[in-house]
Amino acid sequence: MSQAELKYLSDELQKLREQKLYQRLRVLETAQLPVARFDGHEVINLSSNNYLGLTTHPRLKQRARAALEQFGVGSGAVRTIAGTMSIHLALEAKIAQFKQVEAAVVFQSGFTANAGTVQAILGREDLIISDELNHASIIDGCRLLRAEIKIYPHKDIGACEEILEEVENRKGRKLLITDGVFSMDGDIAPLPQLVELAEKYGCIMMIDDAHASGVLGRNGRGTVDHFGLHGRVDVQVGTLSKAIGVLGGYVGSTRDTIEFLYHRARPFLFSTSHPPAVAAACLAAFEVLEEEPQLIEKLWANTRFFKDGLKRLGFNTGMSETPITPVIVGDAALAHEFSRQLFQAGVFAQGIGFPTVPQGKARIRTIVTATHTEEELSRALEILEKVGKNLRII
Repeated sequence: MSQAELKYLSDELQKLREQKLYQRLRVLETAQLPVARFDGHEVINLSSNNYLGLTTHPRLKQRARAALEQFGVGSGAVRTIAGTMSIHLALEAKIAQFKQVEAAVVFQSGFTANAGTVQAILGREDLIISDELNHASIIDGCRLLRAEIKIYPHKDIGACEEILEEVENRKGRKLLITDGVFSMDGDIAPLPQLVELAEKYGCIMMIDDAHASGVLGRNGRGTVDHFGLHGRVDVQVGTLSKAIGVLGGYVGSTRDTIEFLYHRARPFLFSTSHPPAVAAACLAAFEVLEEEPQLIEKLWANTRFFKDGLKRLGFNTGMSETPITPVIVGDAALAHEFSRQLFQAGVFAQGIGFPTVPQGKARIRTIVTATHTEEELSRALEILEKVGKNLRII
């Protein structure tokens, strides 16, 4: 078969190699642990979203095994035909109770939860006002909708209000949308001020709380709980694949909003529902959040310890306020070389450059978890110091 038409992709890959931006996938050979084996190397793992260590929690594993035996390995259908199982409804009821909303619906991923919801609840005549650093799933949902999008500078409340004043008399609905915790910088959205603007200018208020759920708020209830804004955020999106430790996404809102998504959210309509073992493990994870608050306390203790160490060494950690802590170096090739040398020395911290982050703001991104020990984090700091000095980053 001729593949001449695809040769341009080989050319693009070669450009990435020449720019020292080419990356191959790291292969995990153990469970997702604080010290894990990737590509045959045992490394301190600072690249996982497994904030609370729930991927290997005994309760989650036990519940997954029980559901596997009771229900089988798959659901066999989409939710709207024959794929809504009792365990899916139990999980959604638990999420709604946990997030203090009327109802919730589970999607196959956090990405599809964001993109599918934006596309379902708005039309082309409507307007979206979005933070410039919002997650790609929000951006893609907006693009698929083909509605007008207005971007305000990151966390700039004044600029956001200027946009809202300009469009106050515009026909159609307005959606004001933000991440709760921004995934590349680790800072927290100014949600109280955004909520006030949404109420003042008649906007639907939507938040993507993927990196805040399980991290901020009482028992990890997220940004809305962290700021005491229950009942004032119209749509909350979360993920089941970060602090929850499993797979999927969810939306929490009014009962009517959730039932509307049953009818119009395309990922919900056209994707097979979660395997029962996955749903059961997610359900167990929310129980752990409620019953083992010491996990979140340890996460934050580790976060403070590690951040203090990075700052003491002179690394630029940007705006971070959460366990996501970037080490910003600027040049993308340097960030990737920093990541490669760290890996060889025993620390896995992924290099990230454009287009994931803006040009000139390349970094490695570190994430500590509740299951790291201080000894492991101290060793990681030693390695970061040695490699950082070798590359003249510090």
